[in-house]
Amino acid sequence: MKKITILTLLIQGILMSATLSPIKIENSEIPFIFEEDKNLPIVSMQLIFKDSGSLTDSKDGLVKMTGKFLNEGTKKDGASGFADKLESRAISLSSNSGAETFVIELGALKEEFSYGVELLKELLQDPNYSEETLKKLKIQTLGQLKSKESDFDYISSLKMKQMLFPNTPLAKSNLGTVESVASIKLEDVERQVSNYLGLENAIVVMGGDLNISEAKRFAKEVLLLLPHIKSVEIESMKAVAKKQLKETTVKTQQAYVYFGAPLDIEYNSSERHLAQVASFILGSSGFGSRMMEEIRVKKGLAYSAYSRFNINKTHAYFSGYLQTKVESGDEAVNAVKDVVSTFLEKGVTQEELTSAQQFLLGSEPLRNETLSQRLGKAFQEFYTNRPLGSATENLEKIEAMKLEELNSFIKKHKEIAELSFSVVTSKREK
Repeated sequence: MKKITILTLLIQGILMSATLSPIKIENSEIPFIFEEDKNLPIVSMQLIFKDSGSLTDSKDGLVKMTGKFLNEGTKKDGASGFADKLESRAISLSSNSGAETFVIELGALKEEFSYGVELLKELLQDPNYSEETLKKLKIQTLGQLKSKESDFDYISSLKMKQMLFPNTPLAKSNLGTVESVASIKLEDVERQVSNYLGLENAIVVMGGDLNISEAKRFAKEVLLLLPHIKSVEIESMKAVAKKQLKETTVKTQQAYVYFGAPLDIEYNSSERHLAQVASFILGSSGFGSRMMEEIRVKKGLAYSAYSRFNINKTHAYFSGYLQTKVESGDEAVNAVKDVVSTFLEKGVTQEELTSAQQFLLGSEPLRNETLSQRLGKAFQEFYTNRPLGSATENLEKIEAMKLEELNSFIKKHKEIAELSFSVVTSKREK
């Protein structure tokens, strides 16, 4: 295979860089990430609010419910009337929440973007806060929770999180519970918006067929409508280092095995490139990974087996899953333990490292094809306190990585052997 170098990627033009500059609103400076791209006549803008995701729930499911409210249009037009306005101009406007952040996203053709900004301003000034909307969203959410009762992947994954992060927000479903959703009031939603979706939490990520001065002008129009708030950083959470297994018995033909362990890597660690390659070889690369090779190919225990290193700002952990026959559940659990143990003890081979380097470097153009991908990467760099464009440096580190360096890193992280297993299965005949 022809060696892909960083220089090659730069010549191909796929390592484009966004710029970072603040927008001043009174005494606040709002980070503004921007990339001009004239390949298509489109513009997109994301209002990203840090420290405002589901980990800030004062009632389980409240942040998720707040996101749904902001997808219900304005009080003046109603959900369907506002949706008609968007659809008639092919404008997309939506909100969603993650664990740590809350996002409002606007996208449109260049010629319609200014109208889209006007609609976003209407939404921020006149959200569809009404008891009727709240009742509708509660019914939808309760329906989702009902369907989750037979979603054994969801059940097993949630129970694994509860074992790994007990007594923390991570142990709770971001959808909430039947009881918590029923308890949400209109004032809870309004308070969530006014306390978290403000200037001090805001980050603007924008790009497309316009220059930076035009982009800042549009962004400022929206930012001027946001209140000043007291930004409170979400506390970090650490996974429990404890070997444990919990079985949940249901009526099923398959065993749903989810596992997790601590991972002692900070979100801004200088060793993230080593974690990326180690995770790739162990289980995140799909076919060819250790997990897939040992559990599917050699033992025939599952159609797929996957694991990954999760490194977030508030928490980090090692996790994975597989699905197997009920009668082979115990064997699958032991197989995962063996794969992780061998990985820590013996490390990886030069062949595995070379293959990982070739794939990660060679597939980099595919991860930078779209404006959305590039802006997403730029945001992640900023969010994790790295300079914009540091992905290039990360690729250079992967390209230059030595086997001894990687295996030394792997051997240091014996905490990933402290595995918690959640297994949803059925009763087995004795």
